Amino acid sequence: MAIQLNKFWTIFSKSNLETLLKKQSSYHIFFWFSLYIILVVLDQGNSLTVILLREFINVAFFALMVYINIFFLFPDYIEKKNLLRHILALAITSLLITPIKTLSLFLHASSFGDFQDYFVSHQKEIFLSTFFIGITSTIYSIINDWTENQREKKELKSQNLQSELKFLKSQINPHFLFNTLNSLYALTLKKSDLAPEIVLKLSEMMRYMLYECNEREVPLSKEINYVKNYLELEKIRQGKKMNINFLLDGEVSNQKIAPLMFIPFIENSFKHGISNQISNGYVNIHLEVEGKLVQMTIENSKAASLPAPTGKRSGGIGLKNVRRRLNLLYPEHYKLAIDEDPNTYTVKLEIDLNN
Repeated sequence: MAIQLNKFWTIFSKSNLETLLKKQSSYHIFFWFSLYIILVVLDQGNSLTVILLREFINVAFFALMVYINIFFLFPDYIEKKNLLRHILALAITSLLITPIKTLSLFLHASSFGDFQDYFVSHQKEIFLSTFFIGITSTIYSIINDWTENQREKKELKSQNLQSELKFLKSQINPHFLFNTLNSLYALTLKKSDLAPEIVLKLSEMMRYMLYECNEREVPLSKEINYVKNYLELEKIRQGKKMNINFLLDGEVSNQKIAPLMFIPFIENSFKHGISNQISNGYVNIHLEVEGKLVQMTIENSKAASLPAPTGKRSGGIGLKNVRRRLNLLYPEHYKLAIDEDPNTYTVKLEIDLNN
């Protein structure tokens, strides 16, 4: 008995009632009012006053059956997973409600003897209609429960994907910040007159990374401008050691793209293209924009064999990270091809921004 009282209190606690009232209360009111109007219209009685009161009693007991099921019987079914037990509980509840409803209708029809006899002799129909309403509310609850679970799973999946994307992007920003600060450090050591220009470009790049890159998408024009600044820094840092070319074809207008999609590939091209074993290193970047289709081709020189690292690597996010971001952001809407031969490393990336 104590367990049942606790369960009753849990179900009808203030927080649960507030949740119920706030959630879909307007839909419940609309449904019962609509059902009431339909029953009134279908009623064949002569007196409108009698019809209104009689159908109000019908709807009230239907609602009683539904909410007993929603609050008590259906949660028990979800917990026990016993369909036969649930159907039996609905039948017993309908049996208990039937005489009470019959008595209410009987008293209501006190001035109409024929109607009183009708309600007494048709308790079976009253029971079946109440039981049918209970079964219908169970079917609705099952569908609603399944829909809610699917929505929660979808939200959870979306949250997990967003968390993973944030983690992958968080690996990019510190790496490029580290590289650009290294570039500035090298130029200050040389006491280069270009240091002020470097600081200005670094400031612009850092503002882009720290603020605008927090958005899911950024204007393609700003992403391209970030690439140009990065290449200008590399040109200054590399001097005459490398030939760096950037070509943009097509019209850049209002297209949007996920931030920092190009930079990992470009940074990777410099990693391969810089080597004491290469006399005339180069990095050629060709970006084509055709409507919502963006194609980037990067070709860089490459030593026949890369020297073994002499110290601990600082940074680097790897192509595995980039592929994962592409799979999450542009599933089935991108193409990535990487070709490598003894002297050349080529990356071809195509993204459909309509995704």
